Amino acid sequence: MEFDFAEEQPKFLMLMYGLIAFVAVVGGLLLLLDVVPAWFTRRREARLVAASVSGAPLPRRRKQREGAVALFFLLPALLLLTIGLVIPAIRTTLLSFMDSGSTHWVGLRNYGWMFSENSIVRVLINSLIWVLLVPLVATAFGLIYAVLVDKARFEAVAKSLIFLPMAISFVGASIIWKFVYAYRGDDQEQIGLLNQIVVSLGGEPKQWLLESPLNTLLLIVIMIWIQAGFAMVVLSAAIKAIPADIVEAARLDGVSPWQMFWRITMPSIRPALIVVVVTLSIATLKVFDIVRTATNGNYDTSVIANEMYNQAFRYGENGQGSALAVFLFVLVIPIVIYQIRNLRQQREG
Repeated sequence: MEFDFAEEQPKFLMLMYGLIAFVAVVGGLLLLLDVVPAWFTRRREARLVAASVSGAPLPRRRKQREGAVALFFLLPALLLLTIGLVIPAIRTTLLSFMDSGSTHWVGLRNYGWMFSENSIVRVLINSLIWVLLVPLVATAFGLIYAVLVDKARFEAVAKSLIFLPMAISFVGASIIWKFVYAYRGDDQEQIGLLNQIVVSLGGEPKQWLLESPLNTLLLIVIMIWIQAGFAMVVLSAAIKAIPADIVEAARLDGVSPWQMFWRITMPSIRPALIVVVVTLSIATLKVFDIVRTATNGNYDTSVIANEMYNQAFRYGENGQGSALAVFLFVLVIPIVIYQIRNLRQQREG
């Protein structure tokens, strides 16, 4: 196949225009952030020098001017948030009240469909199972591992092993675990680790990802395998931050390891536990890659994010896909509000 530059020239021009626009916007922002503060600094210094020479009182900063300067520096971030988050959120909300072609208003019909269609109810139940299991189980594994390897001889190596899955993308991890769950016929040699173990114990191989609800639980295992390392790192840091005098005092009082864990460690790391559970809950609500890669949402394994994609981009149902997106956004909001309030209480405390 020969490459015709003349035919591809419009694409190259679009790419060039995009690069120029990117350089112009980013370069302009960097220039403003460098030039404007220096200009204000020089102006301030000139006023101070003039006041010291003339013996006049030193000029005071006006709060209104400081507010204007702060607003100037926040403006790029506010602009990007408005373009990338606020406007799409408003547009998606409006689309959720329209039909599939986004031409006519249908009111709450898309939301009624979401709770009346059996397949979508199954999706919501799957998402609930994910949110209930992944944060709790991943946090539990991370906490147990952090306590067990704390101050052990090969602590760094042990932590590296459990944290290693965090360096793998969700897609890569899903492909790895698809090989673990791989199935071949009874008369063939099994290449899947799980089926090979079953066969070696005298059982028969199964198509693990086709059996519901077991397949959903097996996909949840992938998420837990990835996120347990995150929980372990955060909780391990919290454990090491416990004051040594408290630990020594507890040991002098003769507390057992079990009592040490429940009466000293757990109350001390409670803020870190809340952060881990909240973070994993939000990440689990938005899970998409694992389901998409492992089963494509088939065999009753779909979740909200995957079904949102299917409805909007595969089936052309913009209204229904937008309704699922808005519902997902609404589910995340209470968790975020709780985390903000919790952090505010910690500061005040």
